[in-house]
Amino acid sequence: MTIPSSKQLIDNKYLDLIRRIVADPIERDAKLRAICRFLNANFNAFDWVGFYLSDEATQELVLGPFVGAPTEHVRIPFGRGICGQAAVSLNTMNIANISNESNYLACSLDVHSEIVIPIIKSGKFLGELDIDSHQSDRFGPAEQRFLEKIVRIITVIF
Repeated sequence: MTIPSSKQLIDNKYLDLIRRIVADPIERDAKLRAICRFLNANFNAFDWVGFYLSDEATQELVLGPFVGAPTEHVRIPFGRGICGQAAVSLNTMNIANISNESNYLACSLDVHSEIVIPIIKSGKFLGELDIDSHQSDRFGPAEQRFLEKIVRIITVIF
């Protein structure tokens, strides 16, 4: 029998909390906002946490619930910036140092790293979870896997 590590226990506890938020009988945006608040409050240097939702008709991402500084990027064309690239590639974009990216849409001079995880249900792109950090190389493999699990859990609310 394998004894789970303290990190695994914490991850499972946090994933259970996300499942409870998803099961709560509140509207979808309230659930997404609660997830943003949870991630921002419980993870060091998750400085901006938000969701962009797909507008398939215009091929744009539309800013949804978020926690952090306001952003001018309320609509992002697919393919533009890190978020737009994730919308096209349908892959997680984990950028250790945004200053190395020529296609980066600057929201704040304080941002140094970003992770964007697409939300896909039945093969259809629905949106993405976007997290910015004021630290370089903030999102390691363990955080990426954990955030990808969260995104899989929340697909039921779309």
